[in-house]
Amino acid sequence: MQHSVTPPALPSAVGTAPVDGQAVVPAADGVVAEVIRSPRRPGLSPSRANDFMQCPLLFRFRVVDKLPEPPSSAAARGTLVHSVLERLYDAPLGERTVELAQGMIPGEWDRLREASPEYAELFTDAAALDTWLDSAGRLVSTYFTLEDPNRLEPESREMFVESQLDGGPLMRGIVDRVDVAPNGAVRVVDYKSGKSPRPGYESSAVFQMRFYGLVLWRERGEMPKMLQLVYLGDGQVLRSEPTERELLATEQKVRTIWSSIETAATTGTWAPRRSKLCGWCAHQSICPEFGGTPPEIDPDAVERATGVRPAA
Repeated sequence: MQHSVTPPALPSAVGTAPVDGQAVVPAADGVVAEVIRSPRRPGLSPSRANDFMQCPLLFRFRVVDKLPEPPSSAAARGTLVHSVLERLYDAPLGERTVELAQGMIPGEWDRLREASPEYAELFTDAAALDTWLDSAGRLVSTYFTLEDPNRLEPESREMFVESQLDGGPLMRGIVDRVDVAPNGAVRVVDYKSGKSPRPGYESSAVFQMRFYGLVLWRERGEMPKMLQLVYLGDGQVLRSEPTERELLATEQKVRTIWSSIETAATTGTWAPRRSKLCGWCAHQSICPEFGGTPPEIDPDAVERATGVRPAA
């Protein structure tokens, strides 16, 4: 497969880097001269794109209204395991053992609770917490049956990526790991704390990985050689080699999704879409599909989230 195809040209971003809604502008000699505060540009991550495809109203609740959602033990466990696997690679080659990773769990849980105090409310007693921590430990142990971290030296971990689509959204997200082989081949890796999807249900995960592959291709000018999903819930590793055609199709899909989001923002029509996934939704009480009434929408919030002002 060819990996030297040049993606569509992008406006140059050299010299600026967004930092929490700020643009750092260097002086001529490379020294930072000033920090210009600016609003965060409307953008789209794979998760929020999947939200809109699942249910436009859910996208509105999460992205426009920014309604709080109660934490779940499954989400917290995934965050904890990701943190352990990220910090595991701080250790030198040869010292990245399952024992070391297991020993990181209590400290990373303390760090997680400090950053997100609501997680501390998930467990009512010490026994429940111990059981949950054990389940996180099993996922960490499974990782060592799938990869040998002492044979890897990732280029990046928990890397924030973004790329502006001309006439489309700012694509952004966080890639769990990027590996670069001695020959320059790039592998994009994502950890999943759940089980691998059944045949026919992998579209969401495939879209996510191709989304990241597209962003890296656009920003580096080099198509990733491998997209890899590591499922710790059942010890499966799914790999695919993306093609130019697949990544360009993903770009078109992102454009189509964003166009639909802009239409919803302009018209104020954020239609609910009932499915089996509604059972896991935190917003049933205000969803019309379940007899609820959404809160009045804030036009300013719509514009901040989408860049589009609702029609009067």
